[in-house]
Amino acid sequence: MNLSADTTPKLVFRLGHMGDVALTTGVLSHWHETRGDTFIFLTRKGNGPLLENHPAIKEVVEFSNDQLRTGPWFTVAGELSRYFKGQPLIDLHGTLRSHILSIRWNGPVIRYPKFGLIRRLYDRTRSERFRVQLEATTVPQRYSMAFDKTPPPAHSLTPRIYLTDRERDAAMVRLHATGLHAPLVGLHPYATHPAKQWPKAHWLRLIELLNQAGMGWFIIGRNKESLMAENERDMTNQTNLRETCALLSRANLLVTGDSGPMHLACGVNTPVAAIFGPTARAWGFYPAGLKDRVIEQPLECRPCSLHGAKPCPSGFDCMTGITPDSVMQNVIAMLGDTHADKGEPTQRGK
Repeated sequence: MNLSADTTPKLVFRLGHMGDVALTTGVLSHWHETRGDTFIFLTRKGNGPLLENHPAIKEVVEFSNDQLRTGPWFTVAGELSRYFKGQPLIDLHGTLRSHILSIRWNGPVIRYPKFGLIRRLYDRTRSERFRVQLEATTVPQRYSMAFDKTPPPAHSLTPRIYLTDRERDAAMVRLHATGLHAPLVGLHPYATHPAKQWPKAHWLRLIELLNQAGMGWFIIGRNKESLMAENERDMTNQTNLRETCALLSRANLLVTGDSGPMHLACGVNTPVAAIFGPTARAWGFYPAGLKDRVIEQPLECRPCSLHGAKPCPSGFDCMTGITPDSVMQNVIAMLGDTHADKGEPTQRGK
């Protein structure tokens, strides 16, 4: 262990959605364990619960959408710079807001290699050379390179979410009340962008296959419409962030698209079968645990965007072409012959 002599907390800046913030948690644990660093985390309002109980995080500062507007943010950045004068700032975002904060910051600013130019070149050219360069590291590995010359293995930097025994026990009680049994498969059938959403009919067919195989399942996530609103196993819009994490900690596996809950499951040591369509491994956001899988098709048009926000001229073949039967085959392979209840989860990398 190479502990640093400086015990002053470092400021970490990362806004974004819950998945973006979750991706930083394994890196912060790594720096805490190897360098002795502790952190004050600056993020968007609503992400704070994700960081509760993290041993490396001493404080979380959340900002409202109004505060993050360009005009007010310039003022907020100045206030932060004065309050935390001299303390190091680690920019894990690399956006206009973080650049404004960096300009105003009264102390050292540390950045990570975002590979923005290589990403843009690969997006335009589909060059094999750029793909290989990008796939060599995950986003958490790139974060780690803010301090580490050579990043640790990807599986050692996967997210870490620290639940209490009470939270895990409450999740178990909730699942038992619905009569669920092992093996237990969590399902997250929603996506921020329609292009990343596996068809509803495919999800319903997968549930039929799970029922036929005698497997338990439940649905989590937030969406305007629930997949199966009348079924008590559909917990859409019924759980907060930490309750969702606790439910995922009790599952043997999560099936999802490229989504925030994908990273939440990784953070509670639950294997993930992730269905990727318009996005791809090259962007670095894929689940990198030793038991995780990315289910995808080798189409020349992939990836078509960084976050799956672009419309598709060919009917979303990248998603519709992944059949429920093929996903079920992956589920069976990942679960193997294990039908015992999931015990207390252990954190990866320990």
